[in-house]
Amino acid sequence: MRMPSLTAGLVAALAATGASAQSADLSGRYNCIAMCRGEHQPYITQNGPELNVVTEAGIPSRAWPDWFFPRTRIWVEALNQSAVYTPDGLVIQFDNGTVWRRDIPPPPPVRRR
Repeated sequence: MRMPSLTAGLVAALAATGASAQSADLSGRYNCIAMCRGEHQPYITQNGPELNVVTEAGIPSRAWPDWFFPRTRIWVEALNQSAVYTPDGLVIQFDNGTVWRRDIPPPPPVRRR
């Protein structure tokens, strides 16, 4: 009797890890600021733990939280490498040295009457 409940608990813990572990919303446009391989503007769209990434070289890929460090790293399938991101999601640094910084547009001008 103990074995099925232990197994169910372990499976539930592992299933919850990926979805609940990611600490930042990485959705948005980025600017490549180091070790860039192209002229495109990289961007990420995130739906739960699943990420769709387009690199500065224009390469589309799927990505997800890294198995070993889901709160601070993502694994990018097409690049076959991981990347660490800051807790606020403003900077992403890939294992090959490429660095992206989130593109935050300036606020709209204030209209005076």
